[in-house]
Amino acid sequence: MSPSPSSAVAESRFSQPLASLWDFAQRVLALAKESGASDCEVDVSEGFGQSVSVRCGAVETIEYNRDKGIGVTVYLGQHKGHASTSDFSAAAVRDTVEAALNIARFTAADPCAGLADANLLATPAQGFAELDLYHPWLISVDAAIDAAQRCEQAAFAVSPQVTNSEGATVSIQEGQFVSANSAGFMGGYPTSRHYISCSLIAGKDEAMQRDDWYSTARDAQQIAAPEAIGDYAARRALARLGARKIKTCKVPVLFEAPLAASLIGNFVHAASGGSLYRKTSFLVDSLGQQIFSKRVRISERPHLRGALASSFFDSDGVATRDREVVVDGVVQGYFLSAYTARKLGMQTTGNGGGSHNLIVHPSHGDFCAMLEEMGRGLLVTELLGQGVNYVNGDYSRGAAGYWVEGGKIVHPVEEVTIAGNLRDMFAHVAAVGSDVLMRGSKQVGSILVEQMKVAGS
Repeated sequence: MSPSPSSAVAESRFSQPLASLWDFAQRVLALAKESGASDCEVDVSEGFGQSVSVRCGAVETIEYNRDKGIGVTVYLGQHKGHASTSDFSAAAVRDTVEAALNIARFTAADPCAGLADANLLATPAQGFAELDLYHPWLISVDAAIDAAQRCEQAAFAVSPQVTNSEGATVSIQEGQFVSANSAGFMGGYPTSRHYISCSLIAGKDEAMQRDDWYSTARDAQQIAAPEAIGDYAARRALARLGARKIKTCKVPVLFEAPLAASLIGNFVHAASGGSLYRKTSFLVDSLGQQIFSKRVRISERPHLRGALASSFFDSDGVATRDREVVVDGVVQGYFLSAYTARKLGMQTTGNGGGSHNLIVHPSHGDFCAMLEEMGRGLLVTELLGQGVNYVNGDYSRGAAGYWVEGGKIVHPVEEVTIAGNLRDMFAHVAAVGSDVLMRGSKQVGSILVEQMKVAGS
């Protein structure tokens, strides 16, 4: 396979070529074997970033980060040890392998410890470099400052009621890594993720409100224009002016798309191997059960080109695959690593390290159609606190948003709490919108829950 243009750029952007990381990984595996390890896995990575922030037109911060590391996990039978270092010298690597071995010697045997089965590991034939995950952003500091200033200026231009700024930021993050193990797996590639954000304050004195917006992508050309981000962040802050409390009630609740992603995140956490084998989840033994309403279908698509959570293999080196996680509300699969799968007496789902591009399929129209579907209730655009009990599913979060009557937003709402139980909330999803916002591993539009308690005045 001939190098791609982005690969050529990567060679000059990083302190050493990707091939050097492959060599490091191979040396660590050989050293671990020579030192007596029965098995070994290693991760070698390098990354750098640049972040520029302006506030009220003035440059507030210019930050650079550059780091690298080697993580080594060794096994002495079913005794496991782990150590890491940021020093790539031969002596430091040798000391790190020895440190991992010493830890393994004093660690209790775990019958579930060990590498993933060799027949499940990803192979280079799958085309590790073909997911289009690396797009360097060749933007100078001066150009980044200009973009951040234009973002903020566009926000202030919306209205004189936009009175202050918490800043606009332009950020670049690029990295490359290689993962390998003694069962024959080795894979790695460069990646990137960039964003532009803006946070504004509207109003004055006791009547101030804030809101923000950001756009992120692997390819900077897919990020929204700085002016559009600033304009929208300002309009969100302005829309919250005059927010009031509402009386305690039970009404439908519409979670705006960014917050709907957090609901799906609650599901992923509860359906993950660690929570399941420890029995600290309300979804224990939920496989094959109707957990969501029949309107909900969730697919995992790890191989989408350029997506933010794409990968041909998980942190165990296991090959990822397309699968249906929820169909007609019925749970078809959990999120398991090699270790947690063994603890449960099951097979890994290729989710060591997390989920890969969860697609929650729309069952309804766009955002306006979702408001009309709700009719009367609360649109939630901000959640506060961490009130989720995964053992029993109880859910209670501080919230802000907008009161809706007749399918139209009537006025902003603040200082309320929404409460329910995740099992009930999932079972009573009335609609999933087509207003999908791609910001991470979950691609989902707004979600309408039929009824929740809203605690106000």
